[in-house]
Amino acid sequence: MDKKQLIQEIEKARNSKVITYLTSDRQGPVNARVAMDIIPIISKQLRQIGKVENIDLFLYSTGGDTMVPWRLVSMIREYCNKFSVLIPYKAHSAASMISLGADEIVMTDLSELSPIDPSTANVFNPQDPHNPQNKIPISVEDVMAYFDLAKNKFGIKSDEDLTKIFNKFVESSPQIHPLSLGNVNRTHNLIRRLAERLLKSHKSPIKDDEIGKIVDYFTEKLYSHQYFIGRKEAREDLGVETVIDAPAELAKAMTELYESYVKEMELDKLWNAEMEIGANFQTRKEHKIAYIESEKMANYFELSLEYKKGQVNITQQTPQGPIQVPQEQVMWKAVGQGWK
Repeated sequence: MDKKQLIQEIEKARNSKVITYLTSDRQGPVNARVAMDIIPIISKQLRQIGKVENIDLFLYSTGGDTMVPWRLVSMIREYCNKFSVLIPYKAHSAASMISLGADEIVMTDLSELSPIDPSTANVFNPQDPHNPQNKIPISVEDVMAYFDLAKNKFGIKSDEDLTKIFNKFVESSPQIHPLSLGNVNRTHNLIRRLAERLLKSHKSPIKDDEIGKIVDYFTEKLYSHQYFIGRKEAREDLGVETVIDAPAELAKAMTELYESYVKEMELDKLWNAEMEIGANFQTRKEHKIAYIESEKMANYFELSLEYKKGQVNITQQTPQGPIQVPQEQVMWKAVGQGWK
């Protein structure tokens, strides 16, 4: 079956209207992240669907802009009485936040959530020595863990000793501007507040102490952004009672729909410029790196890359000193991008 037929099959099984949202997790330039530019596109999809009882968001992404989830969830809720998320595989970071805002999180045995502790990168962050135009992201949880180590593992409690610990941190990392640490604290507080608001937006209210427990786990107590959470752990250990198991037929349809996008977006292929250009001297390729789709409408983000073979000089050390050796290399550049 094609994607439209699979969407219709899921809608029939769920008595819902389905919108899909997928972002590429391939390496290199063909990677995409959750971004605010989806809001007007999904708004158009929602207006086409109209007000209905149930809306399901079929979601696959490794994360992105943490400001998107609240804006997206609150908008979808204007068009339905019950909002659910269907996760065929990865829903990490910002995609996990979107999922926490759903009345129901439908997961298969392959589905996974992740912590929502972000990294921050702004003008005050350290410069990347390998790419001076970029800033090195600072993990919010790495900073929090440093002071947790001092207070709870080493038993340092007094304000005077904690001040020394802070000064030591700053002295050992002089390239970290104090305002970048302020940004870390602000982001940490913001993520917790957004997660609380998303959980409080549910159709069936969740008790405050249960919300606090879930927020603690997803923002602090899993300790690694690479810790992935299956459905059983999410429901039984982390207290996300909105997680339900997809019945066998629904799980099959979700997997088939996901695999259709894998093929369409080439998610199962490594990006390599030499493989893209092949035997050609120069070529241009269009890559679909994000999808938003429903039964009636399809939108995708297309990135057009131009590949060209050329020679660059590589420095090699010899007994007589460094020399420049010409070497063939495939160069690429973006020549077009946008939603279609």
